[in-house]
Amino acid sequence: MYTNFLKRIIDFILSLVGIIVLSPLLLILVIAIKVDSKGPVVFTQKRVGKNKKLFSIYKFRTMKIDTPKEMPTHLLKNPDEFITRVGKFLRKTSLDELPQLFNILKGDMAIIGPRPALWNQEDLIEERDKYGANDIRPGLTGWAQINGRDELEIDIKASLDRYYVEHESFWMDVKCFFGTIVSVFKSDGVVEGGTGIKTNVEEE
Repeated sequence: MYTNFLKRIIDFILSLVGIIVLSPLLLILVIAIKVDSKGPVVFTQKRVGKNKKLFSIYKFRTMKIDTPKEMPTHLLKNPDEFITRVGKFLRKTSLDELPQLFNILKGDMAIIGPRPALWNQEDLIEERDKYGANDIRPGLTGWAQINGRDELEIDIKASLDRYYVEHESFWMDVKCFFGTIVSVFKSDGVVEGGTGIKTNVEEE
């Protein structure tokens, strides 16, 4: 079945190829982050994985080292004070997410799926429980990511995750993949320091 064995094989191959092909870019970003600010290059954070098992997600560090670690950006009083110069570029282009290729290679994540919730985002986790969205591997990108991202209210985001779970297939993943490319180039749904702006989203 695609949603199990075949999907995992595709994720493994694509993440491995992605790491190899993008290695020059990864090296450039590593250098840029180190030159720009003090601290480690990679930022880790506890996230909710398949069957609500916690794992450490990898991201390029985009914030200063004194930023509260387990707090979503939108809950910070003034997030711009914490985001580094290189970090602003990385977040706008979503390049900060590239280290998650290693999460996919390990099997913590899939390329396509619901974005992994923070371990303390109880409202989102509870909503996803209603739809079985916590029972599959979280993704680097997904249906909610191309339909609002940071702009979505929690219940709308969970509803879009439900739609993905109910329609998960190879072609659905292809649609999400290419939709993500378009969204990244347009910076759709990226709202620093805010969330829950969009309350009405069509599922199809």
